[in-house]
Amino acid sequence: MPADRVYDAIYAAIVDHRLGPGSRLREEELAQTFAVSRTLVRQALHKLAQDGVITLRPNKGAVVPEPTRRDGEHVFDARRVVECEVARRLAGKLGAEQLAALHKLVEAEDRATRSQNKQEAIRLSGEFHLRLAQMSGNPIFVRLLEELLPTTSLLMALYKAPGEPMCVAHSHQQLLATLDASTGTAASTEMRRHLNEIERSLSRPAQRPAAALRDVFKAYKAAA
Repeated sequence: MPADRVYDAIYAAIVDHRLGPGSRLREEELAQTFAVSRTLVRQALHKLAQDGVITLRPNKGAVVPEPTRRDGEHVFDARRVVECEVARRLAGKLGAEQLAALHKLVEAEDRATRSQNKQEAIRLSGEFHLRLAQMSGNPIFVRLLEELLPTTSLLMALYKAPGEPMCVAHSHQQLLATLDASTGTAASTEMRRHLNEIERSLSRPAQRPAAALRDVFKAYKAAA
């Protein structure tokens, strides 16, 4: 459905930092950008708001949230609960194909980081964490992480020093090694260490200029 495509495009733009905190999401501009009706745009925005990805303000329209440090504490508390349990369940149980797929993601993330393709590195980092949740077999874990990743990305945009990746690829490599060869307790501990490392990196406010929506979704229009 067109509304789903608009939803997916906005969600992805937030996760990979093309839409920053505080960005206005004007219905008319989005409708022109995606060549759809304002009704479809409104449907997508309402679903994004229901999922906690954006904020709908009375008489002011939709906006990308600006999470506080306190919000960040809550997000990482929730991620530790979900992802440490995911790691515990997966430890020593990943098949050869699953491990190969995860290593492929980490290698692609590392290449993107080394080539300074920040948006691709951020996308792959989020996909790595989401793929682990999917492999756990619990769809609720997946849904919770899908709700937490956009806020994590916004926190990165606000508080992480420019030029630093969302996650460090070597940390994902270490996590994979632990998942492959260790017990559930060790894997859970390594995931906690990894998430704590990300949270500790949110130390310096980062100022980023706002981008016009037509530029943010340029790739979407080219692919349409």
